[in-house]
Amino acid sequence: MPLARSDSLQDIDFTLRQQFNKTAFRPYQREIILAALDGKDVFVQAATSFGKSLCFQLPAVIDRGITIVISPLLSLMMNQVETLRAANVDARTLNSNISLAERDRIYQDLATGHPRARLLYVTPELCSLDRFRERLKFVHEQRELARIVVDEAHCISEWGHDFRRDFKRLSWFRETFPDVPIMCLTATANEQVRRDILSTLGLDKTPERLRNFTMTAHRPNLHLEVRFTSDEANDRYDDFVTWLKGVYSRRAAADRKRELDATGERVENVPGIIYTLSRDECESLAAALRCDEIGARPFHAKLPKEVKEETLARWIANEPGYDIIVATTAFGMGIDKENVRFVVHWRLPKSFEGYYQEAGRAGRDGNASYCFLYYAREDRDRVCNMVMRDGPGSGAGGAGSAKNKQARLESLSRLVEYCEDTNTCRHAAICRYFGEEQVPECDYACDWHKDAPGLKRRMMKGLASEEWVSTQRQEGAYDDYYYSD
Repeated sequence: MPLARSDSLQDIDFTLRQQFNKTAFRPYQREIILAALDGKDVFVQAATSFGKSLCFQLPAVIDRGITIVISPLLSLMMNQVETLRAANVDARTLNSNISLAERDRIYQDLATGHPRARLLYVTPELCSLDRFRERLKFVHEQRELARIVVDEAHCISEWGHDFRRDFKRLSWFRETFPDVPIMCLTATANEQVRRDILSTLGLDKTPERLRNFTMTAHRPNLHLEVRFTSDEANDRYDDFVTWLKGVYSRRAAADRKRELDATGERVENVPGIIYTLSRDECESLAAALRCDEIGARPFHAKLPKEVKEETLARWIANEPGYDIIVATTAFGMGIDKENVRFVVHWRLPKSFEGYYQEAGRAGRDGNASYCFLYYAREDRDRVCNMVMRDGPGSGAGGAGSAKNKQARLESLSRLVEYCEDTNTCRHAAICRYFGEEQVPECDYACDWHKDAPGLKRRMMKGLASEEWVSTQRQEGAYDDYYYSD
């Protein structure tokens, strides 16, 4: 049974300090947690820096029973479980990476009907298996199933950029356990995706139980910039190294008398992430940066587990030589590092949502941070071809369905428009994409506000010539859908 509201008000502040070592809630976290403890269904859409995980982890510690957390990424689950266990919270995960002995222990815990685990992280695929469902039914009969949490809930919708077919089957939870509260969380959902999430999970059928928290996508502390380039020269590498060494020089000049700057970081340490689209480029780019005496390390799925764990731990700890992670797009989800000072997209991402989510990993501490995207029409065309090659039904998650392909094409098209738009505030464009009616503009925190005429000149100089684009169209190499010029 959920705690009474008066008890919750007292317990959440104590639990925040005692269990999570935090002194204060961020805006709206308290309201979301209280709604969860009141037994409401909850929908949360908030930017990457918001702290969505606390909104279900803290109620799980207070509430009676077990909270089931459904997540699409193994690395995300493992990271959160390790963090919770370090805070003395009994959190576990059922996935393909755990040992058979650990799997048996978890199933035995569920078989008691009164599990000791407070949170159990699982994949959407596991939720379709009869053995797991039968265990949850028994736990529910004992009144010990506290809450169902769907993290990265945009994966439910075929109109979302990361659709996973097994997320659709999560409708089973409301059909089977109509009295168990459901919480769903995402950073990237437009109005169509939000409606799809609520409909699939059955939350729209009981609107009186639903609390909706849809926050602005605006991140005023991030400086957003598009840097126009091409593949014909090594210009983006030279541009980045020049920029980064300029940052080092400015920070050193600002305070040469102290070893540490005002943020508590070494002058030569500017924590950052560079996103690429291929594992080979992760490796080669990180190696090139190290040759220029810049502490960069690759991070991708094919690296040995122990290498990834060491790289992540040393990067989070701001150790020398681990200043920058050069990563593929899965990196960063669920990683609690607040002082990332820059995020660079080396290549055009595959979706607007992916770009926003990845850029949002900068500046989680609220301090000024830099996000720029290298944009070349050659990159655009490669990504277009990658999306087009995904035929109906391709991909383990079903991302190649006709409806989902249409959504991904539209998202990519909007990202291209965003890159080539030289007449609008970048922050306003992002908020408009996610359907915000009151669109804020930044305080000179984007390239358009900072220098609109210069932005237009840089675009005209940096992009491929109109003759080249015209030739590609005439040869039928690419669909006109992608050309916004």
